[in-house]
Amino acid sequence: MARGKELAKNTAIIAVGRICTQFMSFLLMPLYTTVLSTEEYGIVDLLITYTSLLMPVLLFQVDQALFRFLIDVREDNKKKKEIISTAMVFAAFQVLVTVALFFIVQLFIKNEYKWFLLFNVLASIFSNMMLQLSRGLGDNTGYALGSFISALAQILGNILLLVVFPMGIYGMLTATIISHLFTATFIFIKDQVYKFLSIKVFSQRELRSILAYSLPLVPNALCWWALNASDRTIVLLFLGTAANGLLSVGHKFSSVYITIYNIFNLSWTESAALHMNDSDKESFFSNVITSMFKAFMCMGILIIACMPFLFPVMVNKNFSGAYGLIPVFVLASMLNVVVSLYSVIYVALKKSKEIAKTSLYAGVINIIAHLLLVKWIGLYAAPVSSVVAFAIMAVYRYIDIKKYMNIKLDLKWIIVILAMYIESTLVYMYSGTFFKAISLLLMIVLSFIVNRKLISSIVATIIKKRF
Repeated sequence: MARGKELAKNTAIIAVGRICTQFMSFLLMPLYTTVLSTEEYGIVDLLITYTSLLMPVLLFQVDQALFRFLIDVREDNKKKKEIISTAMVFAAFQVLVTVALFFIVQLFIKNEYKWFLLFNVLASIFSNMMLQLSRGLGDNTGYALGSFISALAQILGNILLLVVFPMGIYGMLTATIISHLFTATFIFIKDQVYKFLSIKVFSQRELRSILAYSLPLVPNALCWWALNASDRTIVLLFLGTAANGLLSVGHKFSSVYITIYNIFNLSWTESAALHMNDSDKESFFSNVITSMFKAFMCMGILIIACMPFLFPVMVNKNFSGAYGLIPVFVLASMLNVVVSLYSVIYVALKKSKEIAKTSLYAGVINIIAHLLLVKWIGLYAAPVSSVVAFAIMAVYRYIDIKKYMNIKLDLKWIIVILAMYIESTLVYMYSGTFFKAISLLLMIVLSFIVNRKLISSIVATIIKKRF
């Protein structure tokens, strides 16, 4: 029970900092799709996507190792100082290498946005290092506030530089960079990171341990990029920049869903690492995974059921071609959640090589499927290929994870949720407003029934605390 409360508390703290700001950003989509053309919106999305590609390559995923290694030494200030100093010195060295390489490579790049890409990558490196450091120290409040500041700075920056000073695409890119810098500065001061920094305690031995864990995560991150960013690249090459803008809007709604799940996953990863050696770990992991599987699958289905009423309000009519993409993107994200629920077991066991191996298979499958389908089904090839890749990865990890832990997932819930998804998608695509409203009400009722135990537990906890 204590572990469940700990997981819920950490999730709630992180959620306060991230859900509100993500929805604020989401609510600004009408502004973005009105001020920017489909081509401009596609360019912004591509630059942010390429940042996510370059980050793990340049930083070697040391930020992820920093989080995982700090969990084990929270009560040892000497060890914390050694780990943080070693990781930060390495990150600083990588930044210098990145800048040097860029000054050479940029001579051969004829693109007016190349400097934005460089500064966004550099700002993202320090922002990610600070955020993961905060998590590793157990300062979930600091992590939540840092995330809040990042989102708020970007939202206010976008309003200022898109509306007050209409800078267009340049304004949106500038706001993104500033938001990363605000986040890094805030956490550096709040967690007094300067107290843990000393080049004298830099340890080559510790660096080898960190890199032994982090390097296998680089191909894993690249595979996730392949699952996400390659879609943009292939669409850009075969269908053009405007189509990439439609793809970005279609993906935006499922991105909100994944953002909500990632809030839980942050605390779930920490909890899994802390309780991996408990005597009843299989029961604990099975209960959490089953409960969250039902909760997040139903959440995805409810997003589909709500979209016929939200889409016309949230999105400019110039982007109406993205409407049909949403149910397929949501399905891909639902399968992504299944994969992530199991992935934390690898992280807790420090089995980073297993994470890389399973992700590599999925990345290759995604790219091949997309290339084979793009000429047949056009823009729909992107979400369909992601569905195929995530589905295969989910099945593979479910089987592979049994080598370390026997996680049980009831087949009946898979069947029920699959039926709910099919019904909501068919109504979404082919029915009128009346049947869409009926479907939404039905999905709400069924979601409540499927998650009644979890809902009852949450309500009981709230009542107990209040009275």
